[in-house]
Amino acid sequence: MRSPQDIGGLPEGPIDAADHALNFWEKQADGLRAAVGSKGLMSSHESRRAIESLGHDAMERLTYYERWTAALSMQMVSRGVLTQDEIDVKVAQVRQRLAETGELELRPGEQEKLP
Repeated sequence: MRSPQDIGGLPEGPIDAADHALNFWEKQADGLRAAVGSKGLMSSHESRRAIESLGHDAMERLTYYERWTAALSMQMVSRGVLTQDEIDVKVAQVRQRLAETGELELRPGEQEKLP
């Protein structure tokens, strides 16, 4: 059985290799990953393993940086750096602040997932 990231040879169509500007939060996710890695709280191998463990649904549904963010939060919880409750509270605060300022960017179908 193929793991979620193993899509080589499947009929998925062409890859869009065009450069695109990163969103502000994607730059933050990259910086956070680098900072956490520099503190020795995770390695690139652990990050890759965590991303691969997200499963088929997440690999299809999440964007590249969303996978990084999900993997990083899993790693911080598993190492006891943060609790899932702490992450959930902060995510709710950020979502509320962005919704109030009109900066909350939702893809089609995401509104239904919000509390």
